[in-house]
Amino acid sequence: MGYPRSFLGLLLAGFTLVALPLVGALAYSAWNTERLTEQSRNAVYSASQAARASRSLVNRIGSIERLAQQMAVVNDADLAADFVRVHRSFKQVADELMLLPLEEQQLVALKKTVDQEQGLYESLSTLPWRKGDARRVGRLTAELAENAQEVLAISYLVADREVLRLRHNAETVQRQLILLVIFSTAVVLTISLALTRYISRPIAELDAAIRQLGGADFARRITVRGPEDLQSLGERLDWLRRRLAELEAEKNRFLRHLSHELKTPLTALREGAELLNDQVGGPLAPPQRQVVSIMRDNSVKLQRLIEDLLDYQRALHAAASLAPKPLSLDSLVRDAVRPHELVMQSKAQSLTLELDKLTVEVDGEKLFSIVDNLVGNAVKFTPPGGTIAVSARANGGDAVIDVIDSGPGVPAEEREAIFDSFFRGRAKASGRIEGTGLGLAIAREFAEAHGGRIDVLASARGAHFRVTLPRRARSRLAVAA
Repeated sequence: MGYPRSFLGLLLAGFTLVALPLVGALAYSAWNTERLTEQSRNAVYSASQAARASRSLVNRIGSIERLAQQMAVVNDADLAADFVRVHRSFKQVADELMLLPLEEQQLVALKKTVDQEQGLYESLSTLPWRKGDARRVGRLTAELAENAQEVLAISYLVADREVLRLRHNAETVQRQLILLVIFSTAVVLTISLALTRYISRPIAELDAAIRQLGGADFARRITVRGPEDLQSLGERLDWLRRRLAELEAEKNRFLRHLSHELKTPLTALREGAELLNDQVGGPLAPPQRQVVSIMRDNSVKLQRLIEDLLDYQRALHAAASLAPKPLSLDSLVRDAVRPHELVMQSKAQSLTLELDKLTVEVDGEKLFSIVDNLVGNAVKFTPPGGTIAVSARANGGDAVIDVIDSGPGVPAEEREAIFDSFFRGRAKASGRIEGTGLGLAIAREFAEAHGGRIDVLASARGAHFRVTLPRRARSRLAVAA
């Protein structure tokens, strides 16, 4: 099955396929409703015709009965003429009633009445009268009067029959419509599911392509199947992939060259400063030793700045490509704290761990870097003999990590700025070499890449950092955004 030329055409085709069963069901329902309406009109017409004809026939039977009784006593030409006229009217009404859709029993009763009236008519038409004709006329008149009630019942029977037939037809149509609704719903759901997969396939391929680019995977070619406009979009994404791959290669080449070009003279400068400090070229005066010490310290600081800058660029690249998997949070935090224990012991710092057993779906390397950075900062800024507390717990659907120290703390006006790259606050570390201002910026990038955040909370003493991460990994696309 091929795709239409455009995505709009694909949507229109899908809408048409889904609408066809519904339109068919609606048309069938309208046709059945119209048919039922027509049957109702016919039933009402038949019932009204039967009632009118039956009442008219009963009236004529009454007239025939009265004229017959009079003619049996008085032989009058006017009465005979009236009788003939009523007889013809009776025949006309009976013929009309015969044309109605009557049942066999009703037809038998009607024919019997017509035969009795015909017999009465023939008896009264015989002239001259014979002895005993009056009694025979009286008997026929009585029988005709008795059958008049059966003739009147024909209208009620016709009405009842039409009502039952309409009820039966309505129930049949109702069952058919219920089955049609169930069938059409099943067909529409099946078509909708099939079309959803068919329409969503190119969208899913576009989504996978964007995720691929967001994850810095530039090796695999991007191919999007579907309408021509989406294929064209896939080709543009593949062009973007190639362009990003070229830029990534150029950036890595630049960083390698920069690292080499900077480290080579810097290494020579450090070695020269070390040789001078070791007085290999001869003894130094105290002012000279002070100058050499400044050179050596600043060369070490410059080398660390260069390495941190390169590490920061790699961290920004790594933040866009997470590899989350289920991990034990308490074990990860213990592993991140362990490398700092010797420094804590040397500074007589006390460590408190409150770690709940908790499983989180995170990138272990990135979360390790976050905790390592926060604990390292706490150790650095906490004076000798101070305290450091690290806790990890669950808070609903999030995991919360708190790192609290007894150092100088973070001023309120710097709580946002400390996460900016290369920012260093007023608080000084207890060691000789200060930080570069990149550690917290990298930690924030990693936390936001997980869909979480790092906050600095107000504290009466020391600094209080809180990391909040979702316990289940979120979409990488959302992370990249």
